[in-house]
Amino acid sequence: MHLYIVRHADPDYINNSLTPQGHREAEALAARFAKHGLDYVYSSDTVRAIDTARCSADALKLSYEIMPWLLEPDTLRIRQNGKRYTLWDTFGETVRASSPMPTQTDWYTRAPFDTPAVLEMWTDFRNQCDELVEQHGYTHIEGRYRIDRQNRDRIALFCHNGTVLLFLAHFLELPVSLAWSGFYSWPSSVTTIYFEEHSSEWAVPRALGVADVSHLYAAGLQPQPRGMGDRYEPYV
Repeated sequence: MHLYIVRHADPDYINNSLTPQGHREAEALAARFAKHGLDYVYSSDTVRAIDTARCSADALKLSYEIMPWLLEPDTLRIRQNGKRYTLWDTFGETVRASSPMPTQTDWYTRAPFDTPAVLEMWTDFRNQCDELVEQHGYTHIEGRYRIDRQNRDRIALFCHNGTVLLFLAHFLELPVSLAWSGFYSWPSSVTTIYFEEHSSEWAVPRALGVADVSHLYAAGLQPQPRGMGDRYEPYV
């Protein structure tokens, strides 16, 4: 089974839509997915994610299902340098200053994430994620996935930068704070998770690609660093 975890195309946040480039990015995504096909399409309930998902679904003559839990947890905030930030905009220097480094089972006990709301969000996300994967034949048991129904489903999840990073942390058993501060997902980028099977009993997620934007370059489009922060200086 392959999961394609897609950040929505270039956003027009003010109008809750896509920019003109965003619509072109969505078309480039549709062309990419048309080459190998999809079996299922899921989207968060924001317009920017739905518009991105619809373009690929229409190209493949598929329906799409809305899943509100795919929305990133943008109501939660942390404070750094006297300012409030979304959780996934935490500074790497903040996370990596602690010793020993955070682990997958204790990152939420470290400041600035040590609040009940953060742990509740993470627990709920993991449960929702595993419920979806179980619907497709794989049950999460202590880091591995029991194969209940082997398949070659290709599943696209259209969501948001913060959500993509939660998926990476969950599937790869990473501390969420290190995923938030160490990865970034470009608008319309594709992160591919493959459920690798070396036996008939167990599957383990493997990342085949993270934040891939090759379809944008193929379409002559330059990736846009939306939500990366004011410190980013592009080198191209």
